[in-house]
Amino acid sequence: MTKITPTHRIVALAIASLCMAAPSFAKDKDDDGPGKGNKHSQKQEAKAQKQEAKADKHADKQRDKAEKQAAKRERKEIKAGTYFNDQHRARAREYYVKEYGDGRRCPPGLAKKHNGCMPPGQAHWDVGQRLPAGVPVYSVPQPVLVHLPPAPYGYRYARIGNDIVLVQQQNNIIVDIIVGLLNS
Repeated sequence: MTKITPTHRIVALAIASLCMAAPSFAKDKDDDGPGKGNKHSQKQEAKAQKQEAKADKHADKQRDKAEKQAAKRERKEIKAGTYFNDQHRARAREYYVKEYGDGRRCPPGLAKKHNGCMPPGQAHWDVGQRLPAGVPVYSVPQPVLVHLPPAPYGYRYARIGNDIVLVQQQNNIIVDIIVGLLNS
């Protein structure tokens, strides 16, 4: 038989105490304390809160975007004859005199008339009148558009004859005119 020494007893006691204490060191998933299960639920809560905040932010962004679009589409009534100022008129005339003055870019028959490429017997138009039927309507070139204020929602720029007009699209009424582009 082996003799049990005090060292053996101490080692045996340490092993026994560790075996008994092991269950107390294990983490319980159902425990409400600082165990792993509680951390998981906290993470899920935080994640849910982040998603909710993100959804709220997205909804706010969509609402702001819709409000901005509605404001853009709001039809503003423009007082007849007050949209263009003297600077707009001067800049438009500068461009047309430079590009088309002295019959440049005009058909040969109109170039020798020195009237700014205007066909003979051209109709006359005024603010408040409908765009004349049968008169050719041209787009306004980009170099001129950059010097004009943006056309409000429901309006457009057009060139008819020797003039630039602001036209209300709904009923084709002329709201303002830059008269005589080539008559400086």
